[in-house]
Amino acid sequence: MDSKVIVIPAKKKIGNTITKEETKKLKVAAYARVSTDSDEQATSYEAQVEHYTSFIKKNPEWEFAGVFADEGVSGTYTKKREGFNRMIEEALKGNIDYIITKSISRFARNTLDCLKYIRKLKEHNIPVYFEKENINTMDAKGEVLITIMASLAQQESQSLSQNVKLGFQYRFQQGQITVNHNRFLGYTKDEDGKLVIVPEEEKIIKRIYREYLEGSSLRDIKEGLEKDKILNGAGNKKWHISNLDQILTNEKYMGDALLQKTYTVDFLNKKRVVNDGIAPQYYVENSHEAIIPKEIFMRVQEEKLRRANMTSGKGKRRVYSSKYALSSIVYCSNCGDIYRRIKWNNRGKKSTVWRCCTRVQQGPKACNADTIKEEDLHQVTIDAINRLIEEKIELKEIVNKNIEKVISKDPEGKIEEIDNEMLEVQEELLKVANAKEDYSHLANRVQELREEKENILLGLAEEQATQNRLQEMKVFLNQQKMILYEYDESLVRKLIERIEVYEEEFKVIFKSGLEVEIDR
Repeated sequence: MDSKVIVIPAKKKIGNTITKEETKKLKVAAYARVSTDSDEQATSYEAQVEHYTSFIKKNPEWEFAGVFADEGVSGTYTKKREGFNRMIEEALKGNIDYIITKSISRFARNTLDCLKYIRKLKEHNIPVYFEKENINTMDAKGEVLITIMASLAQQESQSLSQNVKLGFQYRFQQGQITVNHNRFLGYTKDEDGKLVIVPEEEKIIKRIYREYLEGSSLRDIKEGLEKDKILNGAGNKKWHISNLDQILTNEKYMGDALLQKTYTVDFLNKKRVVNDGIAPQYYVENSHEAIIPKEIFMRVQEEKLRRANMTSGKGKRRVYSSKYALSSIVYCSNCGDIYRRIKWNNRGKKSTVWRCCTRVQQGPKACNADTIKEEDLHQVTIDAINRLIEEKIELKEIVNKNIEKVISKDPEGKIEEIDNEMLEVQEELLKVANAKEDYSHLANRVQELREEKENILLGLAEEQATQNRLQEMKVFLNQQKMILYEYDESLVRKLIERIEVYEEEFKVIFKSGLEVEIDR
């Protein structure tokens, strides 16, 4: 007997309802999203929510199950979309039978995520209706169309990402700065989008730079700011050492801007990584008003380098300390290591002493340097400063001569030469890059010129720092009328660069370059 096929048509059934509950109202929800936080898009966001609320409630066969919305997030990645994820959860719990959304690109621009959630919803008999494309995912043609449209939407997102990237690069080439100023302490933007100084925040930045150059550690600065209840760039009372380090190394505070420090490696999840040469960078000098003069900024970089490279005489790394004025400035002439402050209990007698770190850690065989009582070390600084005061007439002449020797000028217009060559090379680089030819040799030359200029600026900053220290010594000698009788922590920080401990004497080296020997 020939077989006979009887087709049983599918019942038209949607949502989580079952046959005997066909007459029950459908629980309908809507999803709305805008991808930016501009005023125009915010209006669109509010309009979508209002539209879907009214649209669903007007249908007598529908029960309003809510409008789930995300504002100011990207459609390419679903992890950050709280409203979207909450809607999916509610649907899978059986609280939503039908979902309406404006278009595929509003629902998702990532093909994988789009199809993943549509299929998950279909497994629970929950259709999604896309108004713009007039697609119902439960229709026979639904999945084919969805696959095609979602793929196009993903291409649209990739194209948009590339366009944004090219737009940024064009603005970078023109020297136009794009900075997120919301947490950028010291600056905001004016109506034209240019960086302008915030006076109250400017004082905080200057304080950080000043205290660092005066010898404070990053931890000292952090604790001082928190004690004075000064807010950081994010408006928080708690400061982080990493934030302070970023402030001290951010070239924007001296009026320059290095653009494209990071770049996007994946347009879908917007992941950005540090640009280590994969993408071009752009350095714009004098792009905006500076808070910190260039010579001060360079002095800070020099000081950061000095602290980072502190070692014992045998090359062992030492951590910079500024807890006391004498921390990290008293050196053993025997092994070259620094002296450390120690609470000492010698045969029941307690005292505070300073000892060579090598001797403390490795014993007298490694270094037999003497232990120095703290009061004796304090007296050395008092005697050294008093020597300057007593001989200030002769010293003032020496200081004046040294000031005249330090002339901080551009050596033979070298910086101007570098700037001109850099401009020429950069123009050539842009032509070659736009022609999609290899520009690595030009990029290398730009880097060489930048390093050469930076070295010159560091040299000039060092000269300027020397001149400033000489001026400070001159002011001190003019103002100080009486000799010291007590140890002055602030004067030691201000005046003394280094103290070297020898068998028969101490050598006190002042920041101005003057040296005084004190017998032991």
